[in-house]
Amino acid sequence: MMTPEQRKQYDAIRPFEPDELPEVYDRLLKDPQVQQVMAYLYPGVPVEMLSQKMHACKTNLDFQKTFCYDFLKKLLAKASLGMSFRHDAIDLKKRYTFVSNHRDIVLDSALLHFLLFDAGCDTTTEIAIGDNLLKLPWVKDLVRINKSFIVERSLSMRQMLVSSKRMADYMHFVISEKNDNIWIAQREGRAKNSDDRTQEAILKMMAMGGEGSVKQRLLSLHIVPLAISYEYDPCDFLKAAEMQQRRDVEGWKKGPMDDVISMQTGIMGYKGHIAYCCAPCIDEWMETLADDMPKTDFFAAVARHIDEQIWSGYTLYPSNYVALDLLRGNDEQKANYTDADKAQFEAYLSAQLAKISIPNPDMPFLRERILEMYANPAINKMSL
Repeated sequence: MMTPEQRKQYDAIRPFEPDELPEVYDRLLKDPQVQQVMAYLYPGVPVEMLSQKMHACKTNLDFQKTFCYDFLKKLLAKASLGMSFRHDAIDLKKRYTFVSNHRDIVLDSALLHFLLFDAGCDTTTEIAIGDNLLKLPWVKDLVRINKSFIVERSLSMRQMLVSSKRMADYMHFVISEKNDNIWIAQREGRAKNSDDRTQEAILKMMAMGGEGSVKQRLLSLHIVPLAISYEYDPCDFLKAAEMQQRRDVEGWKKGPMDDVISMQTGIMGYKGHIAYCCAPCIDEWMETLADDMPKTDFFAAVARHIDEQIWSGYTLYPSNYVALDLLRGNDEQKANYTDADKAQFEAYLSAQLAKISIPNPDMPFLRERILEMYANPAINKMSL
């Protein structure tokens, strides 16, 4: 349990503590939108029964096991062809900061939790989530029950420094005192073109917490690069449409419902095969870096190492190889797919392009953007 001082220090960003949960459950169950969601997920189940089930969850982990795990199990049965998890490079009894590529707003961390449960881990992770996704009060409540801490984004430069320092301190506190794991994306927002590269700003933020040199501060977070591979990205057509709008409309910004639509599409859409792969914790590698290395060189080296570990951990599917050949107009990857694989991907591509509803869709541009999304993981992995 956090002390009252610690709660106060991290109040603006932390997940709910166990003693706060009953009040939040009651607030959620009174919300008409939550009632609609519950009626969809649990048709015919009375609210009183759901309330009883919620109140039986005494911790955030209990809530994840009772509600999130079953939901994900049903979802995977409908929207995927199965999921694999390689974690032999780490010891699941230890605590880590998982730094991963970012494809899906909700599922990247949620599926990691599902896999950790199945692997016999005694905890999940605390999730870094941007406040831009939490415009609805009930969504904010729900993610804070689900062990999320909040990344504050729309702040002035001065506020941003204060906020980044608090978040870094909190991350170090989670690993060292709460004895839990962390999940954080390697960059702010999803890599729309799947060219996954770690933003040094994320590492610099992490190094604002802890003690000692920047190297010692990052070492104390025990970073594990995590590669996430979806055979199909249900949001690919939405990402492509966004790229055209950014190209065509000066100052274009996402509307209030765009992230909600992306979350819904990402969760419910078909994903094919899914693979998660943990690289070794980078502590041992980081120890080999010179203690007097200039900070700019140090952060660049760590970011590059994380990138290479993620690229190396990708699972490549026929869709990646077909996309690469279609993008380059050749058949150099032909050994990695069949004619049937190519026909299937081309049919999928046409169907996704047909879903795009923006003014004056530039089909050649949109097609190329989707092809890049599937080709870039192959390009990156082959560059190693």
